[in-house]
Amino acid sequence: MFATTERFLTTTVRRRRAERSQPPAPPPDGAKKGLHPVSDECGVMHAIEVAGYGDASQLCYVERDEPVPGPGQVAIRVALTGVNFADIMARRGAYHAGSPPPFVPGLDCVGTISALGDGVADLAVGQRVAAFVDAGSYAQTVLARDVLTYPLHDRISDEAGASLLLLVTAYHTLTFAGKITAGESVLIHAAAGGVGSTAVQIAKHLGAKPIIATAGTAEKLGIARRAGADVAIDYTKEDIKAAVLGATQNRGADVILDSVAGDVFAASVEAFAPFGRYVIYGMSSGKPGEAKTPTFHTQNRSLVGFSAGHYRNLRPAVLREGTMAVLELVAAGVVKPIIGARFPLRDAAQAQTLVESRASHGKVLLDPTV
Repeated sequence: MFATTERFLTTTVRRRRAERSQPPAPPPDGAKKGLHPVSDECGVMHAIEVAGYGDASQLCYVERDEPVPGPGQVAIRVALTGVNFADIMARRGAYHAGSPPPFVPGLDCVGTISALGDGVADLAVGQRVAAFVDAGSYAQTVLARDVLTYPLHDRISDEAGASLLLLVTAYHTLTFAGKITAGESVLIHAAAGGVGSTAVQIAKHLGAKPIIATAGTAEKLGIARRAGADVAIDYTKEDIKAAVLGATQNRGADVILDSVAGDVFAASVEAFAPFGRYVIYGMSSGKPGEAKTPTFHTQNRSLVGFSAGHYRNLRPAVLREGTMAVLELVAAGVVKPIIGARFPLRDAAQAQTLVESRASHGKVLLDPTV
């Protein structure tokens, strides 16, 4: 179906460590209950590596040594991992926090803790968690810092847990960055995508009114409406400014969530309410938004940037309260991430190509267990 599949499936990089002749040592006396002692022994796992910057053919299904957790880290056996647009940007060499090739892409996962590093006190081996990982999530076993590892309620499915980044982004852009309150209007761009469709659901729960969504096809507009949007705008055919002003009695949107920028940004600032908050959290169009500063200061409007990755790197503890709050909404059935597609890990090239094509909706997942 996709041009990169044949090359991807036949490109296998093997990197085995020499087999050890001695079995692992038994746990030391007095070992902490529920904790796997860390040793130099490790197995071999499968992962996806980005061999070089470029298109999806650069994704290689490889064998690697299983990672061993260091101080403050946990090892997680991955059940599912998500495909995020940031993964595609990293593969292209355009992600602001990316690594040089070869590297394992991916930011979040759901799975079971298999080992604990020194100093980890509030987590246990065998515990089911969602996590933001340290060095790529497209793998069967990954490492994560304990502060970015979140225990999951039994009512949260693996699919929802693997949607961690979109849940955290949707919740924080609305509440932490957007400071939305009940009765305020919100404009959500790319509302059929993973973050957008989740943000629509959260906005509805928080009492936003009206919830205005944009998307580029009739099918995607239907997804946004089913998620809870009051107004759905086809940005390829309709005037965003006119539609938003029409839905808000010419006041404009109080909160705007924008992961697209470029022309979408230019149109949206023309439909922005006084005292409003414009939250920019991405640039999927590849073009920056441009506006004149009087647009903001003359009517006490705010332009707020949000990057979950920046918080993960520099202030990870800040995300914990909001992350646990949105996971509670998932456990309660209030928020249900929309799953658009699911692929075996080895088919990561197909998964990324689907997301890149803009033909996907909701969350696209990879399964390393099949």
